[in-house]
Amino acid sequence: MERHWSVVCVLVVALCAYLHFDTASADEADGCSTAKPGRCPRRKWGAGLCAEFCQTDSDCPNEQKCCSNGCGHQCMEPNAVKHGRCPKPQRTHMCAEFCVHDGQCPEKQKCCRTTCGKACTDPK
Repeated sequence: MERHWSVVCVLVVALCAYLHFDTASADEADGCSTAKPGRCPRRKWGAGLCAEFCQTDSDCPNEQKCCSNGCGHQCMEPNAVKHGRCPKPQRTHMCAEFCVHDGQCPEKQKCCRTTCGKACTDPK
């Protein structure tokens, strides 16, 4: 009988998470969030605190953005996003992630996909 309740609890938590993220993405699509420049950092494996410390970027101090931590939302330093667009992926024989976001690239270069990883590249 205990197993039954644990399965029910997991399903309820999953449903709540789905409804939360569906509502959050709908709000962003409607333009209800006050977006600051930059992108939220990529989530690491696992989940953060299951609490809502912010709802929009305007809830966060300075340049911080309201980002998902895997379970809730919290204010985080954003990754830089430089102007321009990445060119068509360049063919490379070396499979490696030389960068994760634009802020790790020199001058005006952006962190762009290659055919086998990511590298700093001059934008279009």
